[in-house]
Amino acid sequence: MSAPIPVLICDDSAFARKQMIRALSEWNVSITEASHGLEALEAIRAGKGHLLFLDLNMPILDGYQVLERIRAQDLQTLVIVVSGDVQSEAKSRVLGLGALGFINKPIDAKLLQQSLAEYGLADELEKRQSAQPKAQGSSAPSFDELYQELSNVAMGRAGALLSELLGVFIHLPVPKVRMCASDDIAALLEQLRIESDSSGTLCQGFIGPGIAGEALLIFDQHSMEDMARLMKVEGDLTPSHQREMLLDVSNVLISAYLGELGRQLDIEFSQGVPVILGQHYHLPDPGTLKRWKRTLSIEVGYRIEGFDISCNLLLLFTDDSINALNDIARYL
Repeated sequence: MSAPIPVLICDDSAFARKQMIRALSEWNVSITEASHGLEALEAIRAGKGHLLFLDLNMPILDGYQVLERIRAQDLQTLVIVVSGDVQSEAKSRVLGLGALGFINKPIDAKLLQQSLAEYGLADELEKRQSAQPKAQGSSAPSFDELYQELSNVAMGRAGALLSELLGVFIHLPVPKVRMCASDDIAALLEQLRIESDSSGTLCQGFIGPGIAGEALLIFDQHSMEDMARLMKVEGDLTPSHQREMLLDVSNVLISAYLGELGRQLDIEFSQGVPVILGQHYHLPDPGTLKRWKRTLSIEVGYRIEGFDISCNLLLLFTDDSINALNDIARYL
């Protein structure tokens, strides 16, 4: 058997890198990991990236910027993008920047093998007989990293559906995942209470097996006005128009996000009736918040290219849900 092929996995998620390493376990490769684009470029220059598996949504230097620099600097590497951003425009853009192919997250061994065969790389990499290869810098992911990657895939699916609905390209961020204590929750909800006077905010409860939470979709008023123009709402932006737009967008973002998150966790979420913050629903008062010990918070910001429109999707899981989520996540 020939020498192992140098493979570079660039993804800010330790969980995603671990999934890719597992999928590559049968192949004759030596693996190096990078957590952002600058690390990836350094590894390519060091000869560690004959084949690069590249994520798109990363801090410091994202996948698009990495592809641009690879082309500008004439770096020798073959690039396959592996991303949760499944917008058709995202695929077109990376192929236009020189990527060999595009694989949707989450990755598994069967999908990888099909893709390598499709891109003509299966023979070059060869199957291996030994155990799974060890990667430089590999470490076990934390629960926060796991939830961030699950959120990344769910975010991408929801963004793609919104892109189809509006006929635009959606810029996707790195999701923000954190465990919030009671004081953090109070500060966050107080900020939302203040901002709700000048924004459109929709709230929708959700439940699953042993899991409950609240999803909030938040637009500032300026974005709501631009969204009305994008959706060709005629006349002044009335409360009725604003409610209809919030419901339309929430039906895509919240439903798609929870659907994809549930699919990855192998559970099904049920959603409550959506309500408009400040009109039909008010946030808990500080006295009520004293009963909250902690919550898992996931925040995703969507930005529409070519328009001054952005919105935040915020999910808050109750304290009682966290242990149930962790029990499910351990099997992943």
